[in-house]
Amino acid sequence: MSVLLAQDPTLADFGQDPLWLVLIKILFAFVVAVLATLLGVWFERRVVGYMQVRPGPNQVGPFGLLQTLADGLKLAFKEDILPKAADKVVYFFAPVISVVCAVTALSVMPFGPMVSIFGHRTPLQVTDVPVAVLLVLALSSLAVYGIVLGGWASGSTYPLLGGLRSAAQLVSYEVTLGLSVVAVFMTAGTMSTSGIVAAQGDATELSIGGVTVHAPGWYAILLLPSFVMFFIAIVGETNRAPFDLPEAESELVAGFQTEYSSLKFALFMLSEYVAMVTMSAFTVTLFLGGWHAPWPITIWEGANSGWWPMLWFFGKVIMLVFVFVWLRGTLPRLRYDQFMRLGWKVLLPINLAWILVLAGLRSIEDWDSRGKLIAVGIPAGILLIATLFWPNRKPKPTPTTQEQVDSRPYGSFPLPPMDLQVPPSPRITRVVAEREPANIAGSDSREV
Repeated sequence: MSVLLAQDPTLADFGQDPLWLVLIKILFAFVVAVLATLLGVWFERRVVGYMQVRPGPNQVGPFGLLQTLADGLKLAFKEDILPKAADKVVYFFAPVISVVCAVTALSVMPFGPMVSIFGHRTPLQVTDVPVAVLLVLALSSLAVYGIVLGGWASGSTYPLLGGLRSAAQLVSYEVTLGLSVVAVFMTAGTMSTSGIVAAQGDATELSIGGVTVHAPGWYAILLLPSFVMFFIAIVGETNRAPFDLPEAESELVAGFQTEYSSLKFALFMLSEYVAMVTMSAFTVTLFLGGWHAPWPITIWEGANSGWWPMLWFFGKVIMLVFVFVWLRGTLPRLRYDQFMRLGWKVLLPINLAWILVLAGLRSIEDWDSRGKLIAVGIPAGILLIATLFWPNRKPKPTPTTQEQVDSRPYGSFPLPPMDLQVPPSPRITRVVAEREPANIAGSDSREV
């Protein structure tokens, strides 16, 4: 394999590969998906163990690397239980739908620029289409059907509730996800994933106090509000903590996968971690420059040439996966009403307002100047973060116990008296009163 200088692929570069090269790319994407599960579970256990000051897996293999493989073998040999009330066909295909959709989305992710493989020039991407971003959004929506159908087909109450929750999450956060991507379309002028990465390749020159600063042209900086809302939406879309309400073990046992076991349960686990890696790669593609090297690595002229860009791409993906794990290890699960309120009453209005601001900027001459976008996007993003995390109400003083009792509506559940002297039960008092005349009559008859 020889190394070429960095070259952004275009749509014309796809569809020119021989069959053997296409099969190699498909195999590579599948291997990435499988390794994402094996290493993702191990990575999450180790990181959460470090955060909770306890050892993670460290017995099976070096550093516990083979623990996930051992767990997979254990699941494969477990008994495969089929509930009597389950719809057999849908029950079987539900986890398959989730896995296939999550793996297929990796086919349009650009892992690197044009390279030479055995003398054949090709982009480090399985394929690309003019509406590749819409394809990823469609696949992420279809993947939720696997969870919904799995919960419905199990024929049990808790899986059904988990499936319904997943459907509600899809409806609520798919809107925010789509609106966040609209800002990228307006700025890049294309829906092709390779074209969006190419649009973020050029650095932005800013003049601050007479000093010229070269800032990366990543949309995470230019469109900071969209980046923040997009990442919150994909956490809800992938059912990850603190938005893991479809599988809330404290409420629904295990949610949609309660009745699953053996390899079908393993497929649901596979789909969860592949979806997490896929959406991380999607975020890197849309907002973090794709395979382009971050500063200050860009000082090196060969940073974006050859096979090095693949290292930068997967480094960014691992960083986002760490954020997913970080959220799980630090934040408690939200109540369902809080989760819905965040999607409909906070993220959706702010996203609509931000799209209107971008549309207004587009009507101005030279609207796409990156300096102007940074001047608007960064303050708007900081304001959004402050709005999301700033306490929106003053803490109320804690009422006394008597005030709490007095505030309860008429007919609420009874409370013991404040002096903790429980009155006698009315039923016992009635029974004693009924027995007293009989006892008196009996004593009189014996005396006679």
